[in-house]
Amino acid sequence: MFLPRRKSTVLALACCFYTPSLGSQEFARQSQSQTPVQDHGAAELAPPSQPAPPRPKAHSSEHYPVKSLIPLPKGTSARLPNIQHAFGTETQGEREEREERLAAVKKSFVHSWQGYKSHAWKQDELVPIKGGFVTTFGGWGATLVDSLDTLWMMGLKDDFEDAIQAVNEMDFSTPKLEEINVFETTIRYLGGFLGAYDLSGGQYPILLSKAKEIGDFLYGAFDTPNRMPVTRWRWEEPRKGLKQEAFPNALVAEVGSLTLEFTRLAQLTDDGKFYDAVQRITDVLDDNQNRTALPGLWPVIMDAQHGQFADVGFTLGGMADSTYEYLPKQYLLLGGLSQQYKKMYEATLAPIMKHIFFRPMTPDNADILISSGVRVNRNAQVIVPNFEGQHLGCFTGGMVGIGAKIFDRPDDLKMARRLVDGCIWVYNHTQTGIMPEIFNMIPCQDEECKWDEDRWLKFVGIKSRRIEGIPEGLSDVEKGRWVAGEDQLPRGFSSIKDRRYILRPEAIESVFIFYRMTGEKKYQDAAWRMFTAIENYTRTDIANSAIDDVTAATPRKDDRMESFWLAETLKYFYAIFADPEILSLDDYVL
Repeated sequence: MFLPRRKSTVLALACCFYTPSLGSQEFARQSQSQTPVQDHGAAELAPPSQPAPPRPKAHSSEHYPVKSLIPLPKGTSARLPNIQHAFGTETQGEREEREERLAAVKKSFVHSWQGYKSHAWKQDELVPIKGGFVTTFGGWGATLVDSLDTLWMMGLKDDFEDAIQAVNEMDFSTPKLEEINVFETTIRYLGGFLGAYDLSGGQYPILLSKAKEIGDFLYGAFDTPNRMPVTRWRWEEPRKGLKQEAFPNALVAEVGSLTLEFTRLAQLTDDGKFYDAVQRITDVLDDNQNRTALPGLWPVIMDAQHGQFADVGFTLGGMADSTYEYLPKQYLLLGGLSQQYKKMYEATLAPIMKHIFFRPMTPDNADILISSGVRVNRNAQVIVPNFEGQHLGCFTGGMVGIGAKIFDRPDDLKMARRLVDGCIWVYNHTQTGIMPEIFNMIPCQDEECKWDEDRWLKFVGIKSRRIEGIPEGLSDVEKGRWVAGEDQLPRGFSSIKDRRYILRPEAIESVFIFYRMTGEKKYQDAAWRMFTAIENYTRTDIANSAIDDVTAATPRKDDRMESFWLAETLKYFYAIFADPEILSLDDYVL
């Protein structure tokens, strides 16, 4: 979703928000399992919609009403620095190559979008091999809403108008699932409406109206004693008069990643309750930032019921990622009027650089970084790293790059580059040319970090979880060589725990951001390699599908297409080959 960068105004997109000088924001997606998926047959196309009837109120009176709202920062925005590179004039050959690639990405989007329209129209997600649909996120049409801004950006105006008609029929008072994931609903629906509203210049008031409707519905999840949201929300219970409390074991990303969408909704509607809702979460994070087992960072699990952080697992990967990602972006969205987000972001950097980012040993001695995780042993006061990379963690390169620019931290640009290059490296070194979900690598022992084949093999052998089939009498190095062959481990990887690719956007998001920040064509070329590999292995007759093993010569397709394929992944592939003024980093928060 895009949000306008705010220097004087703000704009938002399902991918981005606009702030009249800062314009767009794209929200990192997690793939958290939710309420059991409902699988359905092929959906039928509906006739053009008529004006929607009045919607019933979603909630009864609150049990724990807010007595005094935290005000939305207002005033003259700070002078925010430019983020985007000043692009010069391209040669005819460069333009022809760029436009050829741009057309290929658009063709891929149209293929998947038409498959969605034909087989799953107005439903949550398309089943991209068998056809039909699955109900995963409320049943209102997650892919449709999440993709609105991409349709507009690609100039698919007829399809956009068809989607607007479908939006007019949506009723957010009653989901089709008993339990909804508040975070996932927020980024897909609320972010989708706000992004499309902002990107289309406010031409479609129905988008803001629907954003307010889903926002009012989701606001009911905050009706708890401490105003922390119920993240996996049984929405019917408060309608029956039942009181609710936040969970004592909530994922920190699902609590801490509602900030941008709710803030933008407050800015556009002048309804302060939405900003108040998320600012209370930020204040809890702020108050506890230096009280955790790893001061400066928040653990994966938080006690949202009591506002405490006793867990000992830390990562910038899944279940924590966007809590960190949103800090510099919220600073931009607020036009620099709140220093709280700058302070919190900068407080994360020292422990991140010391404990989370690491340089792996690679056969080509690449100077790259991977974002991993650690566990803290409180009793022994020992921090145990896992040296585990995740596709989700690839957002970090873009985050650090943006932070370097807006907070005047030029040395951090080098770190951002190494993070982006790290994700590109992983893409380049699998059988398919695609990054797996979760993998492990071996940390460098010294600054020189020269490749040591025996050390790699020994590490693989010792760390292998294989029990059966290993020949007897092998040395650790010989065992590692046998395991690497059996497990199809590319050199440099010590294990690959999850070999899937589920059409994720995080890597191309950071590649796009860093290209726009530097103007270096090699990042366009990397993006093109990534796109062609993904298109080659995931395309189906209907759309595109997740695959089960990026290390296999012919991976199996998993028959799943999450909404972020159209809403984010293809949007970023398109944007990196589009004219640089489209979704300029100086106009949008991505």
